[in-house]
Amino acid sequence: MFNRAVIFASLPLIASCANPALHSETVMYYQVETGKPYDEVLAELQVAIAEHNFRITGHSRIGKVIRERGAENFPEYDTVQFCNLTLAKTVLEITPHAIAYMPCNVVTYQFQGKTIVRTHLLPDDTDNPALNQFAAEMNPQLKQIVDFAAEQ
Repeated sequence: MFNRAVIFASLPLIASCANPALHSETVMYYQVETGKPYDEVLAELQVAIAEHNFRITGHSRIGKVIRERGAENFPEYDTVQFCNLTLAKTVLEITPHAIAYMPCNVVTYQFQGKTIVRTHLLPDDTDNPALNQFAAEMNPQLKQIVDFAAEQ
């Protein structure tokens, strides 16, 4: 009986530790499929990122590394991270919680004979109007990068 009372008495304290700014966000994804050769998609992705004034900060060739470790026919899987420090500074001044969306990330992978190009978009439905506005300006750029990489 005492343990149950302690648990119920602790619930408000535990709930107060949660960050309410992050609870109202919905993270959406933007995805395009293409029949274009995989290496061409990766090359176009790098061009699109540079054209939008971002810098690639990382590239993980997950599928290639798994194949090198002996899984001969393992499909392609890549993640490309990129950032623009001016935009990063702007969004972090809006809210430090936005660090969760950095760096921007695009994944490419093969699935059922197609190449998939996918990125997460910044949430535009938060309780922070300035963050929502930033997302409204940033998300079209992310979509353009994905579309350019996948264009035939």
